[in-house]
Amino acid sequence: MSGKKKNNNLPLRISAMGIISSAFGAVALGICALGALYTEYPPEKIALLCLAIYLGFFTCFIVGRIIYSAVMRRRLSNFIPSVTHELSAQFMQNASRPLVICDKKGHVIWYNSYLRNICAKISVIYNKPLENICTRSLDTVMKSSEAGGIDVHLFKNSDREESESIYRAISDELSRAGKTYYAVVFTDVTQQRVLEQRIMDEETIIAYAMIDNLDELLQYIQEGYGSATEAVEKILERSMEGVSGFVREYGNNRFICVLEAQQLKKLEDDKFSILDEIREIRLGETALSVTISMGISKAGGSLYERERAAQSALDMALQRGGDQVVVKHKDGVDFYGGKTKAVQKRTKVRSRIIANELLAVVAKSDNVIVMGHRFPDADCFAASVAMSRIARFCGTKAHIVIDRNDKNLKHCFRSLEECSEYNGMIVDRAQAQDLMSVNTLVVVADVNNLNICEAPEIVENARDIVIIDHHRKTSEFRKKPCISYIEPSASSTSELMAELLELILPQGSLMKEEADLLFAGMLLDTKQFTHNAGVRTFGAAMYLRNEGASPLDAQALFKMNLEDFMIEAQFESNVAIYRDTIAIARNDEDTDNDLTRVNAAKAADRLLSLEGINTAFALCSVNGVICISARSDGGINVQLIAEKLGGGGHFDSAGAQLHGMDMKEAVDLLRKTLDEFLDAPKDEE
Repeated sequence: MSGKKKNNNLPLRISAMGIISSAFGAVALGICALGALYTEYPPEKIALLCLAIYLGFFTCFIVGRIIYSAVMRRRLSNFIPSVTHELSAQFMQNASRPLVICDKKGHVIWYNSYLRNICAKISVIYNKPLENICTRSLDTVMKSSEAGGIDVHLFKNSDREESESIYRAISDELSRAGKTYYAVVFTDVTQQRVLEQRIMDEETIIAYAMIDNLDELLQYIQEGYGSATEAVEKILERSMEGVSGFVREYGNNRFICVLEAQQLKKLEDDKFSILDEIREIRLGETALSVTISMGISKAGGSLYERERAAQSALDMALQRGGDQVVVKHKDGVDFYGGKTKAVQKRTKVRSRIIANELLAVVAKSDNVIVMGHRFPDADCFAASVAMSRIARFCGTKAHIVIDRNDKNLKHCFRSLEECSEYNGMIVDRAQAQDLMSVNTLVVVADVNNLNICEAPEIVENARDIVIIDHHRKTSEFRKKPCISYIEPSASSTSELMAELLELILPQGSLMKEEADLLFAGMLLDTKQFTHNAGVRTFGAAMYLRNEGASPLDAQALFKMNLEDFMIEAQFESNVAIYRDTIAIARNDEDTDNDLTRVNAAKAADRLLSLEGINTAFALCSVNGVICISARSDGGINVQLIAEKLGGGGHFDSAGAQLHGMDMKEAVDLLRKTLDEFLDAPKDEE
C-alpha cells in the first residue's frame, strides 16, 4: 500500500515543481524583455542578470522546501511516539481486565484501575510483592506462562480474603532503557472453570462390585445363596438411588453400578459405609459375614478406558483380600475398608489355571531369573527355589538373584550346598544383568511392590514378568505382568508354590532339601501353624511331608547364635505398653547388621504372647533407617497402619521403613498414626 501511495504522489510533486519553475521562468523572461525595451543595457547582460535572478530564486525555493520538509518530519516523529505512548497508557489504565507491571524483584510498580477496584481494601499495593495481591508469586506465574498461565485468586483486602472470581495469570518480560520489567495480565476464567467443573461433575462413573466370599461361605451352608445375593443387591440399589445412580447384576455375584462423578464424593465422604451394611448379612447360622469388593475409576478418558480402569480396580481390591473399595484416580489409588481377614479359598481351581499358564510361559522362555524382596526371609528364598524347580522341570535354565552373604539365610544356603543342581544357580545383581535376553522370564516371589524387590532394574528391563505373592497389593504395576498370582488369603508364598509343585511335578520328584525349605517358609509365616493356617495350608504341608520334608530339619534352619539371641533380648528389655493393648519394643542402637530386622520381627511375634496384647510393634535402626515390624492377633489390620507409614504387608503381619528421623521421632510418629487409626470413626478404618 505504501508503495502505491508513493507512486501516486510523485507525479503531483513533479507537476507542482514544474509549475513553480515555469512561473519563475516566465517572470525572468518578462523582466528580461522589459529591460531590453526600456533600458540601454546590452541585451546579453540583461539576459545573464535575469538568469542569475531566476537561479537564485529557484535555489532559495528548493533549499526552503528541503528545510521545511525536515522540520515537519521531525515534528511528526516527535508527535507519533508521544501520542502512541499516551494512547497505550490510557488503554492499559482503562483495560477491562487487571494488569500489573512488576520490577525485577517481583514488586508491583504499576497497576491499572480495574485491579485497584478489585483490591480496593488492600492498603498498599505499590512496591509490594505480587503475592500481596494474588495467590501466586511472580516467579510461579513466569514459570507457568509458557504452558498458558496459571489459575489464581485476587485478594479483596489485606486479610488475604480471596475474590470469588478465578483469573488466569500470564506474564511477559519487557525491557526498556536497559531495565527489565514483567507485565502480568489477569484474565477472568470463572465461567470457563464453572463449565469445566460441570462437565467433570456430570461425567459417567462406572463401578464394578462382586460378592467376594460367597463361594467360600457356601462350603459351610448350601441354602441361602439366592437370599444373600438378593440382600446385597437391595443394599447396592438403595445406595445407588441415594446418589441418583443405578445398579444391575450382570453375572454370578457380580454387579455394575453407574453414577455421576459429583455423586461419588458423597460415597467417599461416607467412607463407603455400604461395606459395613453388607457385612451384617449372615448365611444361616454361620458367624461369617458376606463381604463385597468394589472397583471404581474416576481417572477420566473414554468410557472404554474408564471401564477397563474400574475392572483393574476391582482386581486390585480382590488381590488385597476383598471387603474393600478401590478408587483409581489420576493422582493414584484410594483404599476404603479392608477390615476383615481374607477367607481362604478351599478349592484349587485357580491354582490349576495358574500352573498351566506358568508352564506355558516358562517353556517358551530362553531362561528364567527368579528373585524375591530385599532382605529376604525363609519364605522368600523357599519360593524362589520352588520356582527354579519348575523351570528345570520345563527344561529351562534358571538362576536365583539373592545376596549370598545374607547371614539370615546362611542355614538355607548350607542346606543346598550338597545339591549339585544348585551349583552356580545363585547369582548377584550384576551377574543377573549379564544373563538377560529378549526372551528372559523374570519371576518375582513373595513381594508385589517391585520397587523393593532384589533387583528392580532387572524387572524394569524384562519383557515378561510373573508375580507370585501372598501380600496384599499396594499399588498398580507400571508394567503389566503376564501372570499375576496374588492371593492374600494364603498363609505364605511357600504354600502357593507347594500347591503349584503338587500340580506340576510327578509325585516323589521334589528333593528333600527343597521340601524342607518350603516347610520352613510355611513355619515362619504361620508362626508354627498358629496364624493364617487354613485347610489349604495343611494340605500343602501334607504334600511336603509326603515329599520328604522333616519338621525338625525345617525348624533347624532357624537356629540362631548367641549374638542374635542377645540382640533379641534387647528388644524385650525395652517394651512400652500403649493404649493398654499395644506393645511397642525398640532397640535404640544403630547397627549395620541386617539380622537386626529379623530379630525385630521375632520380637514382635513374641510380644503377642503377652496377656492383654493384641498388637505389637518392634523398632530398630539399621544404617540410619528406622525399621518397623508390625504384628497383630487378627483384631487389627496392621497392613493399613503400615501403609500410612509408607510400608505394607499382610492383615496381621506388616512392616515399614522410616528415613530421615531418629528413634524418638519414629516412635512419636507411630503413636500418632495409631491414634489416627484407632480414633477414626468405625467406617474410616
